[in-house]
Amino acid sequence: MHFPSIFAKVFAENVCGTVQYVAGFFEISAMKKNLVVLTGAGISAESGVSTFRDAGGLWEGHNIMEVASPEGFARNPALVLDFYNQRRRQLKEVNPNEAHYALAALEKWFQVSIITQNVDDLHERSGSTNIIHLHGELRKARSVDDDAYIVDWFEDLNLGDVDPNGHQLRPHIVWFGEMVPMMEVAASVASKADLFVVIGTSMQVYPAAGLIYEVPAGIPVFYIDPNPDNWNSSVGTVIAEKAVRGMQILTEKLQQFL
Repeated sequence: MHFPSIFAKVFAENVCGTVQYVAGFFEISAMKKNLVVLTGAGISAESGVSTFRDAGGLWEGHNIMEVASPEGFARNPALVLDFYNQRRRQLKEVNPNEAHYALAALEKWFQVSIITQNVDDLHERSGSTNIIHLHGELRKARSVDDDAYIVDWFEDLNLGDVDPNGHQLRPHIVWFGEMVPMMEVAASVASKADLFVVIGTSMQVYPAAGLIYEVPAGIPVFYIDPNPDNWNSSVGTVIAEKAVRGMQILTEKLQQFL
């Protein structure tokens, strides 16, 4: 069995909602190459999660600064909480797609680190085990008074939901104008990559877009996006496809690095 057929088999198995790896088809080296993957909204779009960049500057009818900035939260906390409550409810209605599962399957052959700009949990639910969330996590909340107080949160978050000291909880999301606390960790991971892949992001949102400059010179770089206009085609291999089809192509190309 060769690599693409294993990829297809993983897809078939995940129709039943499980990830099962097939052992014995490869001699797996004890020293797996570091495959670092930066993902954006495009990988979750095929699961039905709406993306901001395709919404004409609005996010489902809202000006993004109303619902994704500290100032917006200060002006109308109830609106912001409701907005993220809707996003959190949506997660119950969507599932990982084949691109998510393909990344999880690659852990059999590579040391995979996923740096994601997405706040959903689709990478986790597909079985990936090493994930850095740059922009926070929708299914977590934190105190407005203490950034270190972070709790899992799966249902609606409302005014009156507070930390042990009585301070309001807010979505654990990095809003516009806020620091990206995981950026230093992500940069360190990127700097150790043997292979670097970008999936479903326009590479226009900083500081995440700057991670490409942390990647060691000369290593193989792949960019998967159906609209790669903003990508410098001289930097790596462009796969001008959506995430699912792009991962099929990438998986075939990765055979040469085993």
